[in-house]
Amino acid sequence: MGVDRLERVNSLLRRVIAEAMHQVMQGDTVAPGLITVTDVKCGKDLRDATVKISVFGDDALKETAMQHLTHNARRFQQIINREVRMKFTPRLVFQLDRSLEKGDEVLAILSKLEDGQSHTAADS
Repeated sequence: MGVDRLERVNSLLRRVIAEAMHQVMQGDTVAPGLITVTDVKCGKDLRDATVKISVFGDDALKETAMQHLTHNARRFQQIINREVRMKFTPRLVFQLDRSLEKGDEVLAILSKLEDGQSHTAADS
């Protein structure tokens, strides 16, 4: 299978899972608006897919969201099966993506450095 096709399948699955989030997670203790699908990586045989998720909130909320997503993986697979024409519906594995948090930390450090430089320039 070509790389382009795999990229398109990953993108399509990411979109379908993100759109299904409100339907599947409706009524859960974790609001679906706090969850972002950051990436989907399908295996070459399209039987497995790793779904990277970012959750806005503290660690307890993230843990709860991951439990709910794992519990509802089969419902997501049913929606994928209904909306996407594929020979196999991939088995979903959800994984917490902390890259957005790390990016925020880097931006905060850069902001502090800029503030420190502007204060030293003002003192001169």
